Amino acid sequence: MIGLSRGGLVAAAVVGIATIWAGHWQGALVLFAFFIPSTLLSRVGRERKRTLVDIGKQGARDAMQVLANGGVATAAILLSLRFGAPMLAAFAGAYAAASADTWATEIGTLARGAPRSILTLRPLEPGLSGGVTWQGSAAQIAGAALVAYVAWQLALAPFLAVAIGGVAGSLLDSLLGATLQSLRYCPSCARECETNPHHCGTPTIPRRGAAWLDNDVVNLAATLCGGVVSAALVASGALAS
Repeated sequence: MIGLSRGGLVAAAVVGIATIWAGHWQGALVLFAFFIPSTLLSRVGRERKRTLVDIGKQGARDAMQVLANGGVATAAILLSLRFGAPMLAAFAGAYAAASADTWATEIGTLARGAPRSILTLRPLEPGLSGGVTWQGSAAQIAGAALVAYVAWQLALAPFLAVAIGGVAGSLLDSLLGATLQSLRYCPSCARECETNPHHCGTPTIPRRGAAWLDNDVVNLAATLCGGVVSAALVASGALAS
């Protein structure tokens, strides 16, 4: 995933302007804590990632991808003007989830050996949703922790509330990827994939999940989970400082 498409640029501009308007420079730094490292990681092993022919969108991020990763956080930072601390935690938690998932994907796809399903532990092709590696899992925690640390240092939200929300959202992403997300099968290549048609041009057959539940929808659900968990922890007073 390299750069932004024209639609992605427009969506990113809306997200950035809304974040700076509602969250000032502190909100912008949390956004950058997600965006900058994720962009740099996407460039690591670029040639290897281009060979992942079984997954969905590749190349420049489009508007749906930008909103799937940043839409929940943007809504939360706007709501924070009215509801305060819980929504600030939701803002950071949503980006922590996006960061955790991105780091896990970008590092996990470069790991030696096949990833395994988070549910069945059977080997999967690299890049397919629901697969995990120990390298990706470690990166997942690191990605959530970085956003949580920045938010904590800026006094926007407690570190643990954001980190826990981020990891929870990323885990939900993997669970949905292994269960409800659309998975297809290419009869020509005799392999599972997430596209229709497959890269070879052959129409693919539904194997599992809902056709509408693609990677963008799963990412949106993950960031929503991260935001809700972080906000709930702060609102409950369990991790209020």
